[in-house]
Amino acid sequence: MQRLTPLSLEYEWDILSEKRPIPSSVEEALWDYPPVLRQLFFNRNIYTKEEAEAFLHPSLEKAHDPWTMIGMQAAVDRILYAIQKGEKIAIYGDYDVDGISGTALLYDFLKNLGAEVLPYLPNRFVEGYGVRPEGLRSLRDQGVKLVITVDCGARANNEAEYAHSLGLDLIITDHHQPHRENPSAICMLNPKQKGEGYPYPELSGAGIVYKLIQALEQTLRPTNPIAHEYLDLVALGTIADVAPLDGENRILVSNGLAQLRKTRRIGLRALIAVSGLKPEALNAYHVGYILAPRLNAAGRLDSAYAAFELLTTSDPKQAVKLAQELDNRNRERQELTLQHDLCASRQVLQSLDKSPLLITFDPNYNLGVIGLVAAHLVETFYRPAIVATESNGLIRGSCRSIPEFHITQALDECCDLIEYHGGHAAAAGFTIRKENFAELRHRLEQIARREFSKKRLRPTLHADLPLDLNELGKLLREYPLFFALEQFQPTGYGNPSPSFVSFGLRPTRVRKFGKDQNHLSFEVAPAWKCIAFRLGALAEKLTHRIDLLYHIERDVYDGSDILRLNVRDLKPSKL
Repeated sequence: MQRLTPLSLEYEWDILSEKRPIPSSVEEALWDYPPVLRQLFFNRNIYTKEEAEAFLHPSLEKAHDPWTMIGMQAAVDRILYAIQKGEKIAIYGDYDVDGISGTALLYDFLKNLGAEVLPYLPNRFVEGYGVRPEGLRSLRDQGVKLVITVDCGARANNEAEYAHSLGLDLIITDHHQPHRENPSAICMLNPKQKGEGYPYPELSGAGIVYKLIQALEQTLRPTNPIAHEYLDLVALGTIADVAPLDGENRILVSNGLAQLRKTRRIGLRALIAVSGLKPEALNAYHVGYILAPRLNAAGRLDSAYAAFELLTTSDPKQAVKLAQELDNRNRERQELTLQHDLCASRQVLQSLDKSPLLITFDPNYNLGVIGLVAAHLVETFYRPAIVATESNGLIRGSCRSIPEFHITQALDECCDLIEYHGGHAAAAGFTIRKENFAELRHRLEQIARREFSKKRLRPTLHADLPLDLNELGKLLREYPLFFALEQFQPTGYGNPSPSFVSFGLRPTRVRKFGKDQNHLSFEVAPAWKCIAFRLGALAEKLTHRIDLLYHIERDVYDGSDILRLNVRDLKPSKL
């Protein structure tokens, strides 16, 4: 089986240096750097040498004060009271990597403080996302007095009232957009809440928990602080949740990746090994596309506890066993996702010309992978996509979107039909009664038509600036450019990898490779090796001159160590 290939020659190229040239004042301020770096900095809103150095060398000293976050003092006071009185504390986390990482982080830290603490991760298939009444009842029955949420709860207004009726105190830590009215809890730590003065609103769930343990540690003033030792888990959660890698997240993730490369968590070491990775070479790509899917596989197919146990175990044999189980589950997840991808693609192809919104429903879809299927539909067709299935007598949907369409705001307009929904601009989920699903579909399609009536739906790839490949070789010899480019790591959402375009190139040594012959390799003068993943269908276009949009990366395959061009897109050249 083979997925449909994403659009290739249909991308528009947006060359930032042509649209937004550098002012002379910024050129002067960044004069110590070569022109390529000056443009890269300017494209990332870096205008001074001080800002450039802070970007290249992200220091924990520049991280924000946790006490500026609304509710921090109340959270610290209530947690310390619970520890002092011997109250049982529950960490109620989400079942994705961000929630699991944050839950493991807070669980381990509170255990080290001597707290009586237990984790609670809801089952995706039984309870669904977020704080649920059945989970709160279970915790009350186990003698819990204080519940701390991780990566969920921002919209749990009814559940917060229910927790109060059960005699449970609730502290919410979440990074999702809350309602206009906050839940009635002891406090909510959420940089997106109304009136918040915290300087950086884009922390992940694990990042917010990290700020909480910082505040706890600053209050207790231990002889040997350990909060920084949890940055590997913060990096894991932040990258996996596709939080922007700028601002404070860049600081936390950069330092967290350095810690992950030498992590003392035997479960993470086992997972890195079973994934075939070298710890010393780990970067954001490896976390997001290799480690995170294995951790997520547990909650997608069954229970997320296996991933939590992997992150917290101190038993080497258990670590190896759990890592292998997660690797096996991930293979199952990949196969299941591919089957659903094919089914969903066939469905939406039948209605592609009728609506700008892709909606597919099948009661046999596995609830754990519908978000992945929706993401692949967006990648393939460049349309917002909803994939829905039936679960426990209700219909549950996962939504992914494009920059032109805020999917959660669209759901907000239909809230009278929906039992529960939440998310952000690019991703959301909902639960709805079966009898309301047809009306929801109709309304969302109307909203999409309204929003897209004056918009051209065509995917765009952004490039920083054009490069002459002959001049690039000279620059690499005279200035450690590639070393500087590596310092732009960690890259991803919010901090894209530096990308370039070159024009009028003649490809040679063209060949397809891969199991399905869907990748390309070729060379362009002067002796640059190029690799183009998932662009094998364009091989016949490489008989004439082409334009390339690409990253520069190091190729260490098979013992080699050379620079190559990782091609994101190519077009027939007009030169």
